[in-house]
Order: sequence, then C-alpha cells, then structure tokens
Amino acid sequence: MKVILLQDVKGKGKKGQMIDVSDGYARNYMLPRKMAVEATADAVNTMKMNDKAAAEKAAKERAEALEISRKLREMTLIVKAKGGGAGRLFGSVTNQEIADALKASAGITLDKRKIVISDPIKNVGTYTVTCKLGYEISAPLSVKIEEQ
Repeated sequence: MKVILLQDVKGKGKKGQMIDVSDGYARNYMLPRKMAVEATADAVNTMKMNDKAAAEKAAKERAEALEISRKLREMTLIVKAKGGGAGRLFGSVTNQEIADALKASAGITLDKRKIVISDPIKNVGTYTVTCKLGYEISAPLSVKIEEQ
C-alpha cells in the first residue's frame, strides 16, 4: 500500500514522502496514529502542490539572503561603546550590540546568533565579523568601534 507520511517515521522516511508499506502496517499502525494518509490521487496532488510551494519559498528566501549579503559586504557599521580612554573599552562589544546597531542604521534585522565574532572586541578600531544568513550564505561585515 502506498502512503504519504504526515510526520517523520524512523526507519521509513521523512514527512511528505510517499512510501510503500505493507497493508497491515499501514491500516493498523500508521493510519490510526495519523502518521500517514493513503496515497489517493487527491493526496498525491496535494503533496506535489506543497512541494512546489516549499521550493518557491526556499528560492525566495535564498534570493533575500543574497541581497542582504550584498548590502552587508558594501557597508561599514559604526558601533559606539563606552571606553576608558587610550582606545580601551569597558567590557566588550557583543553580537547583540552589533545586531541592534545594524537594525537601527540599515534596517536589516539579524538574529544575534547569526553574527560570528572570531575574537572579543575590546578595543576601538575596525573589525570584520561574519554574518551567517542561511542557505550556506555568509557575508563579512566591517564594524567600526568608536568610543562614546
């Protein structure tokens, strides 16, 4: 019997896949537990429509990530931090501060977990941080730290 999985089933397949299982396994285990539905012509058509919509959504998100990547490569972000003189800062500049400055100046909303700082930023100067945008796209962002 052919069924379309409604959720991931260990050893069988992932959500949205159409698989072939024995009639008893499908009728007695998968269908009552709402793990799968029978692969009727209607269900197969719905599955194909969902796949197409998911592919379009992924393509759109990838295009947006490429556009943000292009913007980040071109810009230099200025972050003001409290300093103690001689180019030293009180504490260090965090991912959250960079994300907030990015949103305030450029209007780009990025989660702080997507901003990677290789070494702690504790001095005034210009640094390069990496922004992971998803879909294996990352962009370098030049950050200029100024004393407040």
